[in-house]
Amino acid sequence: MLDLAPLLLGDIDLSDADALWTDCGAAALTGRRSGPPLPGPVAVGPSMRSLALRLRELSTRLGFEVIVDGPALLAERARITGHGRQGTVSCGGACRLLRALDGWVAVSLARDEDRSCVPAWLEIDVDVADALAVDTAVSAAAWATTTAVLVERAALLGIPCGALGEVREAQVPANRLGTAEPLRSLDGLVVVDLSSLWAGPLCGRLLRAAGARVIKVESSTRPDGARNGPRRFFDLMNAGKESVVLDLAAREGQARLAQLVDGADVVIEGSRPRALQQMGIDAGLFRGRVWLSITAYGRSQPMRVGFGDDTAVAGGLVAHDEAGPVFAADAAADPISGLLGAVAVLNRLASGDRWLVDLSLAHAAALMTRG
Repeated sequence: MLDLAPLLLGDIDLSDADALWTDCGAAALTGRRSGPPLPGPVAVGPSMRSLALRLRELSTRLGFEVIVDGPALLAERARITGHGRQGTVSCGGACRLLRALDGWVAVSLARDEDRSCVPAWLEIDVDVADALAVDTAVSAAAWATTTAVLVERAALLGIPCGALGEVREAQVPANRLGTAEPLRSLDGLVVVDLSSLWAGPLCGRLLRAAGARVIKVESSTRPDGARNGPRRFFDLMNAGKESVVLDLAAREGQARLAQLVDGADVVIEGSRPRALQQMGIDAGLFRGRVWLSITAYGRSQPMRVGFGDDTAVAGGLVAHDEAGPVFAADAAADPISGLLGAVAVLNRLASGDRWLVDLSLAHAAALMTRG
């Protein structure tokens, strides 16, 4: 296993960290609603700038120069939605930081299935249709429960939940799948983007800007969840990509998906390995150049799910005031992982050989809290 983190980030200049955090808009998204903006972890802004510079260098070498303001990606969605800081409630409102018996956890209850699992998760009786009752009951039950129990039970039920700072390893593991010559140009490179929401689509967007042909694949029954949000944001992530919609419950749809994957040089996906394996697709047997797997906690923990806010907390990416931790920026693990993923793909293409890159949202967040 090769750890790509040192190759992707390099040395980080922290001298203007606070200014970067403020100027990019992240500070305005960090802190309590009635309080002042707060600084985030010192390395986040400089690390995002460093990644953007690495992206520019690699894209210039392989294709078209891609110039992106790395730190500004942290506030990109909020500039469209108009969301602001809410302290222990995420900017988007779906995730909450809760005090537990021995620490803090972040839990996202954005989906109906997550809220329906709350009684089983906390072993309480609550009307899941009553949002206020759910919030009150969750806060009270979490206070009397350890972080380990909360996380373990949530994982079993598929609820996105992470304990503050539980992930300390700042790694981007890559496993070599086979040999291939280093790539000298992105001309003709085909990227099949099976991802959704923010991190994976952002990665695909940056690779397209560098000159790759990107094909976005969606399920006809479960399209990209970003379609439920502002159209401007979905278009920002996916404009210019080719679009393919498949019925993945049908044999014909699965066969077409396998055909697309077989013809890809790069695959971006965020599925549990088992989900694709059930359709006859195994990342370990990929014959292209780079398979980028973006999951909440890595392929070694396939049953744990997570989104940008709760995984950022798991990676320790929060701000603090005298009352305790608050969310830092908007779903920070997503834009971090999207930019990091694009740099990782270009780095492996330029290095040669064939690779499976195991990019975890929580580990990417932990990488940003170094220093």
